[in-house]
Amino acid sequence: MSDENSQRITGRSADYNKWVMIFCIGVLLFIGLFYYATQKIQYNWRWNRTPIYFAYQDDIDITATIDGEVSSIKTEGGTATITVKGMDESESYTAPAKGVQVTEGEFISPGDTLASYTKWKPGLLVIGLWITLKISVMATILGVLIGIISGLMRISDNPALRWTSVFYVELIRGSPLMVQILIWYFVLGTLINDLLSAYGFGQIPAIWYGVASLACFAGAYVSEIVRGGIQSIHRGQTEAARSLGMSYAQSMRHIILPQALRRILPPLAGQFISLIKDSSLLGIIAIRELTKAAREAVTATLQPFEVYILLGLLYLVLTFTLSMYVQYLERRMAIS
Repeated sequence: MSDENSQRITGRSADYNKWVMIFCIGVLLFIGLFYYATQKIQYNWRWNRTPIYFAYQDDIDITATIDGEVSSIKTEGGTATITVKGMDESESYTAPAKGVQVTEGEFISPGDTLASYTKWKPGLLVIGLWITLKISVMATILGVLIGIISGLMRISDNPALRWTSVFYVELIRGSPLMVQILIWYFVLGTLINDLLSAYGFGQIPAIWYGVASLACFAGAYVSEIVRGGIQSIHRGQTEAARSLGMSYAQSMRHIILPQALRRILPPLAGQFISLIKDSSLLGIIAIRELTKAAREAVTATLQPFEVYILLGLLYLVLTFTLSMYVQYLERRMAIS
């Protein structure tokens, strides 16, 4: 088969395979150079210790809290109930039957081990990954809502709404995110928590101020993306919708926004990918997101290279997964 026929059937150029090979060689060259660099530095690599950052088995001891005698040990299935009877009180403890370390009639004191067992627990990176995902999802949802409202205000004929949106967007985009996080936590957070305490309410955890700061930051950029997407739709479509008897809100909901969404989806995806990485700044207000968890792991184990390489790979997995999902949505919208 000739190159022209192959190109016509597959839709690929004649040099396609050659460029694929060049790409593979480039990847292998990068890996080789990276490996060479790791061998030149005086560092003791300990990859065998990295699994504990994801999950580990913890030894758990069940200890007595009172003086007394083990009056009974009842076993049901794989669970044992240990009852300790003291002078004026008794306590019951539940533990795996295989881990029981006392016998009936044995005298014990507070702090004595009654049973022990091992339990799988998530590592620091898994804990940080979960918190990062939770914060990013909540901030993304709130950021979209804030951005859509602000974007609609920006194109409104009402000057108060339009100027409010302009002030908000310029204020947020013109100041560093770290400063905004600090203001949300130390200024607004202190004020809100003091007011709540004065009226007998509980305090708001730091994570919610982190979500609010990220949502407001993302909302300013989403606002401009939404405004640009709406204004890219020809004005005649709005006029046609209004001529059919639709209100302004109905024309936006049924005619303009669905078309604008197709155009703003790629920049929205880029903004949300940046939001996931921006969440790494929340460590400054004591939120154990992924980057702060990695710093804690480095402090505890003195393995900076392994931990930070894993950190980069985890962020890559998050952002690449989101990017692939957005591409899937773009294809679905193109078909529909």
